[in-house]
Amino acid sequence: MTELLLFTLTSFLIGLSGAVAPGPLLTVTVSDSVQRGFRAGSSLITGHIIGEVIIVALIFLGLEYILSSEAASSLTGLVGGSVLIWMGAMGLRRSDIKTEGSDEGGSFLKGLVISYSNPYFFIWWGAVGAALMYRGVEMAGFLGILGFLAGHWLADIGWYSTVSFLSSRKSFDTGSIAYRVLMVVCNGFIVIAGLYFALKGVLSIAA
Repeated sequence: MTELLLFTLTSFLIGLSGAVAPGPLLTVTVSDSVQRGFRAGSSLITGHIIGEVIIVALIFLGLEYILSSEAASSLTGLVGGSVLIWMGAMGLRRSDIKTEGSDEGGSFLKGLVISYSNPYFFIWWGAVGAALMYRGVEMAGFLGILGFLAGHWLADIGWYSTVSFLSSRKSFDTGSIAYRVLMVVCNGFIVIAGLYFALKGVLSIAA
């Protein structure tokens, strides 16, 4: 149980490190919340999560084949770890965002469309997400997957709800020192997690 809780916490931190990174969804969450209030941000993140539910379902369709081979799990760890390292390193180089309006449909649809229009969304779920799901199954079966999803979605909901609330009050500053410190801590953690997954994958392949 302790290991599962730590895994859930790790999933939360990895999810948070991705959520706080400046990108299209964060930009639109800020701009829509400033323009239309807190509910706009809630709709955006709901659309984003629905998009992730679809991706998780697609991964489940091939999960049996992915998990049936030790070589596949090692490769997933290596690729996922490499992507994590790259994402963390890139995140450490970024600190500011530009807020721009959007003329697309409702906030819910925008949350879904923005997620699917970002190629790194599929890279993350295809590599890192699959690696974490594999680890969850290996650790505790279905409960392990629930732990991963709970940690990941709590990170998304917690971060974007906070951004939306503060943006709706016009008090959120993505250029502040506190924001930059949070970026360094979270992206530093994602690099460490990436090194762990990559090293584990290399050792498994070499064994």
